[in-house]
Amino acid sequence: MQRRSFLKKAALGAAAGGATLAAPAFAQESPTLSWRLASSFPRSADAIYSGGENIAKFVSEATGGKFQIRAFPGGEILPALGVLDGVQNGTVECGHTASYYYYGKDPSLCFDGAVPFGLNTRQYNAWVRHGGGLAVLRELFAKFNIVNFPCGYTGTQMGGWFRKEIKTVDDLKGLKFRTAAFAGAVLMKLGVVPQQIAGGDIYPSLEKGTIDAAEWIGPYDDEKMGFHRVAPFYYFPGWWEGTLQVSLYVNKDKYEALPKHYQAVLDQASALATNTMIATYDAENPNALKRLIGEGAKLRAFPKPVMDACYKAAQETYAELSAKDPGFKKIHDAYMGFRDHEIPWFRIAEGSFDQYMATAAK
Repeated sequence: MQRRSFLKKAALGAAAGGATLAAPAFAQESPTLSWRLASSFPRSADAIYSGGENIAKFVSEATGGKFQIRAFPGGEILPALGVLDGVQNGTVECGHTASYYYYGKDPSLCFDGAVPFGLNTRQYNAWVRHGGGLAVLRELFAKFNIVNFPCGYTGTQMGGWFRKEIKTVDDLKGLKFRTAAFAGAVLMKLGVVPQQIAGGDIYPSLEKGTIDAAEWIGPYDDEKMGFHRVAPFYYFPGWWEGTLQVSLYVNKDKYEALPKHYQAVLDQASALATNTMIATYDAENPNALKRLIGEGAKLRAFPKPVMDACYKAAQETYAELSAKDPGFKKIHDAYMGFRDHEIPWFRIAEGSFDQYMATAAK
């Protein structure tokens, strides 16, 4: 009773003296913010596009609605392939994109997304979160005034849709193929004419014959795009994307101005969006593939001689880029060193289990 009486008198005294009681420190440090997020992906590719929307949802929920982020699909407020520029110069506060779209700015950026014959999802996640990968990537992105966060994985992608079968390396010569720029640099050595086209423009390009083949992501997204209607041969694996790591880009100045707990919220929201994305793909791709085959898609594996030629061309490309750029070589050596360290373990454990289950569980 005495304590309650004292608190009451103290409050009345403060009011009488014109004093104002201070708000809790946490509330003072939780400003109301409204950010825009530009995506590189069309809304129709919901599994990958929803990564940006999930970030917005999780951030809002974690901050009681004080930190609001609005996601926009590719092309709505920024060109689909212009997200890095928009975040770098502060046109938007953040973006959700794939780093290999910016190969032309610096090929090293691709190690944040996907590179030919690189890491799979589990390995990528291990490299970035426990193998030192995020530290070397953050050094790179600081040059672009960006703080990057891993924010989604697609799993190993498919090799794409082709109008004609690929039986030999010679079948690649002159092929106009929509793919990512790094894969395109490798395939050029084998006579392919690479085309970099945003996701929403792929179908009309295939339909009009502007391109001969295209890769996008995998069955769940490809089914929505309808590629099987104009290019029936569906190849695997997409050796240029053992997985795609999608990223959240945050303008560095905007990020550093955030309270520390808002920075932590962005980190955790990205991690949760990552888990949601890979779970979606793993759950949805099997049924989508069955439906595509039922609608006439012709599933094909790239012949081993084609895979071997592509692998050789990839090693030549890596050597050329490493010789030109010490920064590229530094990240390449860290990334590939981690890959080579991981593969024997995955072959013994995951690989042997998966191989057995593929024949046993019928």
